[in-house]
This record gives sequence, structure tokens and C-alpha cells, in this order.
Amino acid sequence: MKREILISGTARETRVAILEDDRLVELLVDRPDARRMVGDIYLGTVEAVLPGIQAAFVNIGAEKSAFLHASDLIEAEDEDEPSDHDDDNGNGGGNGGTRSARRRVPNVADELKRGEARIVQVIKEPIGTKGPRVTAQISLAGRFLVYMPFASKVGVSRKIESRDQRAKLRELVSKLVPENSGGWIIRTVAEDLTEQSCKREIEHLHGLWTKIKRKAGSVRAPALLQRETSLTRGIIRDLFSDKVDSLLVDSKTLHNEIVQYLKQIDPDLLERVKLYGAETPLFDEYDIEAEIRSLFQPRVDLPTGGYIIIQPTEALTSIDVNTGRYTGKKDPESTILKTNVEAAREVARQLRLRDIGGIIVVDFIDMESRGNREKVLQELRTHLGRDRARTKAFAVSELGLIEMTRQRVRPSLWQSMTAECPTCHGMGRVFRPEVVVRRMERSLKRAGAEHKERQLAVRLHPDVALYLVEQEPNFLRQLEKLTGLELEVRDDPMMRLDEFRMMAKPAGRDVTEQYAVA
Repeated sequence: MKREILISGTARETRVAILEDDRLVELLVDRPDARRMVGDIYLGTVEAVLPGIQAAFVNIGAEKSAFLHASDLIEAEDEDEPSDHDDDNGNGGGNGGTRSARRRVPNVADELKRGEARIVQVIKEPIGTKGPRVTAQISLAGRFLVYMPFASKVGVSRKIESRDQRAKLRELVSKLVPENSGGWIIRTVAEDLTEQSCKREIEHLHGLWTKIKRKAGSVRAPALLQRETSLTRGIIRDLFSDKVDSLLVDSKTLHNEIVQYLKQIDPDLLERVKLYGAETPLFDEYDIEAEIRSLFQPRVDLPTGGYIIIQPTEALTSIDVNTGRYTGKKDPESTILKTNVEAAREVARQLRLRDIGGIIVVDFIDMESRGNREKVLQELRTHLGRDRARTKAFAVSELGLIEMTRQRVRPSLWQSMTAECPTCHGMGRVFRPEVVVRRMERSLKRAGAEHKERQLAVRLHPDVALYLVEQEPNFLRQLEKLTGLELEVRDDPMMRLDEFRMMAKPAGRDVTEQYAVA
């Protein structure tokens, strides 16, 4: 399978696109105004202990108190080794993989007292009305290893299938780790791990934990002890390996950061990193912008004419499969099977692409044959196997439904990039002002690259114009310097909240559609 990583960065936003066989399968967006928390380590203060739900609330200095369940206070007693440590968006952090159900969960009231300080790590971002979720089982991710100070054994990623290779890696790491130092997980990318690289990473992670403990003893809770690495570094650490054909980045700053980081962890991969310098924006060159726009539409068309409808709700995400204009040439069961198989592939892709988590119910078209239902289920599970987030799909019900779960670490793109529409009172969504500005920025860069316009007036909703004045006062000056355009911004109360128009001066010709991007 051909794999590529594209990174497009500006001072206000970094976007990472992951392609498999030239198709977009993951999109990661990082902005300073919506900093990621997963993997961050805090010294928190226990605010409340609730024995009735076996949980506690911990103040880590965030807007809302963090949720700590009793099951996250002890080491998981997996009979087999944990799965790879990567979470669904490529960041470190988390609880070290799948936990076994066969373990004793302590009484939270015996373990925690109100007012005490505890080192915790964020494993789930705040979503909706809920605060972040944290664990006391700290884990520090490196390129080849994950260090868990409160665990007690050496595990190997299940994705390394060779029994001999697993035994060899376990023996290597067990020989090098300090005695009674904690638990270690060998990651999938460590298949060709050398003793020198292993020793260097063990020393680095063990030293990092020593610094965190030292800082915890010198600060007053709540306090941040260790921030998880940036999105770009996390992608390089967790995803970029010899299984990735190329990595293109359009920012010199990010390119230099990636090169310097790779020199430390895996110099052999440097030749696969390329700085993209063409005038056509990187995501335009790979036809990604149109796909990004479609991520916020409920309907997704299938190759042969069927389609699926994706509807997020408060409790779950529902996905409906329809044959559409595809009627087939054989019997109805064959037509339905083909549509359902196509839908199973696309559902797995859309879950990754939109980063949908929680409970998902897929309403496939009813099939009479039990064998056909199993084919659809197997197709879905096969493609879910490519997902870095943990997923579980149950058998097809008599109603043709497949119930499944997908690990939810942070809000979906739909939740993080849209807000309730003030006109329709929550029935629909509109883009946030900062997202509208980024879309406008990309359109203006495209206009500058084509050298057809010299002066442009941009009309915006007053709320978006106010955001520009208050949050990004130097935006226009910097963009003019970058694009060579003369720019003017006008607020227009007749504009929709997530709309902007680009007018060529002095004629006043509307050129929005000519340069519009996602």
C-alpha cells in the first residue's frame, strides 16, 4: 500500500493529511487557540471523591475538573502484551493499550482523599459538557518504546506478529532496562531496533520521568509537569517509518524541525522528507481541499451510485446505507450485497477521516443471506483494522444493524471546527470565526499565487471582522507582504456568519468562487 503524509503549516494552523493509495484517510488539525491536551502530565488536586460511581474529580487547572475512574488507578493485568501505544490522532499519552477485564478495581475512597495531590495524565480531551479524562497510570512515549513508571513488565505490540521477533525484542529490552524501573512497551516501529538506539531511548525516557517527579516535588498543585510533543513531532514519532513512502511539508520552519528531529531518532528516513515549494498550495496539488469541504456534509456517495448518510447525535452517530441510483443487473440480493460492501469500506474510512468516536450504529440494507451479512461484517472489520484508534464491531443484527464503538480521545472534526448556528438555534452548524479566517487566508494565498489580481476587498460578517481586529491585528499586513496583494476588509451584516466574499477592485467583480478553498 502506498502511504504519504502531507503537512501544511502557517503561524496559526497546522494541518496534516495522511493518504493511503492516493486517498485521504486522516486529517489532523492543530491551532494555538485549541491546544491538544492528550498526553499532558499534571500535578492535580483531588476535589471530590465519589464512591457511588467509583470515580473522582481532579483539578488540573483546566476550565473543568478532570474525571479519574478507579480503573485508571491501577496497572492493567493483561495476559498478553498491550497493543501499540498510538492513540487515534498519533499523539502519545493514554493508558498503555487495551486493558484486561480480569483485574481487581480498588475502592476509590480507599485510594484517594479530597485535597491530596496526584500526578495524572490526560487520556481524553474535554468533549461537549464533559471535562478531560485522566489516568494515574503515566506513560511516556518514545520512538521505539513506551515507558510506564507504575507498571512492572516488558510488553510487545501485538502488531509485531512474528513470535521469534517478539521474543528477540523482549529479550533485548529486558536486558537493558534498569531493575525495578517500571514497565516498557515495545512499539510496532521497533521491529529493527538496535541495542544502541534502545539504550539511548531507555535513558531518555527514564531521565524524563526523573525530571517530572522532581518538578512535582517543587510546585504547588494544580500545575503542568510535562506537555506532550507538538502535532508535527508526534506524527514523525508515531507514524513516519519505512512503511511511509514520502512526507511533504510546505513550511520551511516545520521542515527544519522535522529534519532536526529525524537526525536524532532515525536519520535513514531523511531522504523521504521533501520541502514543497511550488506556488500551487500543497493541499490543492493533491486535490485534498474538496475532500475537506465534504467532511462536513452528511451525504457520502459510493462508487457505483449508492450513498451513506452520517448523522451525529448527542448519544451516538448513526450511519444509513442506501442503494441510490444503483439498481444492479442481477438479482436484488447481489445488488444489495455490493452496495453494503462498498458502504462498509467507506464507513471505516469516514470514521477515521472525521475522527468520529463513541457509539456508532450502521444501518445496512437488509440482506436475507446470513453468509452475505458475514461478508459485510468481515469487510468492515478488515478496513477498521487500518485504524489507529481502537474499534470493536459487533455482529449484524436481524434488523441489518451493526453496532460498534470507536475510541474517542478528542472531539470529532465536526465538533471542533463548527459551532451551533445562531439563526437556526442548534439545528445546524456554522464554522467558527477562526476557521472562516483560515479559509479566507487560503483563498487569498491562491489569488496571490495566480497573479491575476492586485487589489481585493474582503467582505465578512461583523463577528468575524471583530475576531480579526481583536485576535489577529497584524493579519492583513502579513498577508499583503506574503501575497503581494493590496487587501481591504469590510464588515457586512448581510453576510452569513461563516461566509466571506472577495471583490476585485476597482471594478467590484466577485472572484470568490474562482479562488475559494476549504
